[in-house]
Amino acid sequence: MTPDKITAAYYRGDKTFTVETTEVPQPKPGEVLLKIAYCGICGTDMHVYHGNMDARVGLNRIVGHEMSATVAELGEGVSGFDMGQKVVVRPLAACGNCPACAEGYSHICHNLQFLGLDTDGAMQEYWSVPAETLHVLPEDIRLDHAALIEPVAVACHDVRLSQLTPGENAVVIGGGPIGVLVAMVAREAGGNVTISEVNENRLRIAGQLGFDTVNPLKSDLVAAINEKTGGKGAEVVFEVSGSQPGVDAMTTVAATRGRIVMVAIHAAPPKVDMFQFFWRELKLIGARVYEPEDYEKAIDLIRNGAVDAETIITDVSTLTDIQSAFEALDSSPVAMKSLIKVGGGQ
Repeated sequence: MTPDKITAAYYRGDKTFTVETTEVPQPKPGEVLLKIAYCGICGTDMHVYHGNMDARVGLNRIVGHEMSATVAELGEGVSGFDMGQKVVVRPLAACGNCPACAEGYSHICHNLQFLGLDTDGAMQEYWSVPAETLHVLPEDIRLDHAALIEPVAVACHDVRLSQLTPGENAVVIGGGPIGVLVAMVAREAGGNVTISEVNENRLRIAGQLGFDTVNPLKSDLVAAINEKTGGKGAEVVFEVSGSQPGVDAMTTVAATRGRIVMVAIHAAPPKVDMFQFFWRELKLIGARVYEPEDYEKAIDLIRNGAVDAETIITDVSTLTDIQSAFEALDSSPVAMKSLIKVGGGQ
């Protein structure tokens, strides 16, 4: 039974959330009302928290898009879903009319809206979304683990665009949540993966997950990769750090005709050593979000354990504690992925 009132967390600016009671959203034609189970806090949400996206999201926004849920109600014209069915949302709303959409690249639509940033999101007990954004989950998947599907889909897209083949060497520069997920997806694809990271706590987690690691502040990253590859370098490099040192490193560890995937969002345009692209005939690949097939791959990887969700999820808070959850994540040297338990159930 859908309630009349729900609890929702609103971003109010100045690193502040308020938890309030509001009306349950009603599904419009073509939409599905979801009962939210879990919602992850991602790097973009932290940018919102720090006030860096106030012009975009405003001061009355329910954020959140890394989520899992069950179907609560179907809007007019929607079929093919069952009540209580486990689902996740691929939170992209394309215009359908721009050149990118016309070419079949609606995930990078020129007028793309991101649900949970440009619209209200999943940090509320019930959320109404377009039916075409839903991916149905297998019944045996845990809903807390399923909240990782969106960031895992990012990693699946990155690895797919890299064209990594079994036996190739890959370097992931940046061992945060997305970097570790990229590393796990790359390993599942057959890559020999090394993670470069400066945070010792993240290096410890990467080591627990079975990865070779290098702290470039303490060791020579290029020398370590050359030793591992017999002087060849890495066929694939993922820049996930969003830092100038990371960009400097990406061209020095790449093999001849290596592929570099730019995963991170850089706050300012970094300086790139273009000479290395000439000298070794390198390729630079941009990767933004994901496509439907990346979501299906992510679901499979979490279900079969190729992505270690239990290790990646380092803490879980309730929706009413969202303020302290953001504050803790902002200052934590050890957190990897923080979840908000919005509703009940596994």
